[in-house]
Amino acid sequence: MTTATASQPETVTAYLRPIDRDGLLAFAEKGRNNPATRGTNKVHTVTDGQYRTVSHINQHEVVVDEPLHLFGEDTAPAPGEIVLSGLGGCLAVGITAVATWKQIKLSKLEIFLEGDIGNPAAWGAGGAEKKPEDMGFQDIRVKVLVEGDATREELDEIVRHANYFSPVANTMRNPIPFSISLME
Repeated sequence: MTTATASQPETVTAYLRPIDRDGLLAFAEKGRNNPATRGTNKVHTVTDGQYRTVSHINQHEVVVDEPLHLFGEDTAPAPGEIVLSGLGGCLAVGITAVATWKQIKLSKLEIFLEGDIGNPAAWGAGGAEKKPEDMGFQDIRVKVLVEGDATREELDEIVRHANYFSPVANTMRNPIPFSISLME
């Protein structure tokens, strides 16, 4: 925070709530000491009816639906919007972590995401014949509005660094093993 002088008006900057830097550094050290460490995310999704689902995640619930023009009830975001939300959240976590690591205080962080997605295959229910690589998001665009006690160049480097190491962004960029089966 800066204070006023005789010729300068007072400027007050409010910073976003910080994360625990010492905890972050300890977490990073654990990763350096055991780079093969992995966690497992678990979600249990239950269909309410039509396309509306409720996903149970620890003590949280995420509701997903489809818009009216896709035969849903439009009571919640569509699955693709939830995917973009997860990407935005992951990028925000990464940007916050990298800024904290570099001891830069952020005063604003907003992420705007757009993704081009189509469904001419109608979920495989008699629509166009499509190959898996031709379905799903075909282009994702992300714009980051970030402000803090750093230069634009430093903030740009933080965003690029966070994007490079983003688990969700890398999941979307890179093919991964995927299996699906009926419950036993």
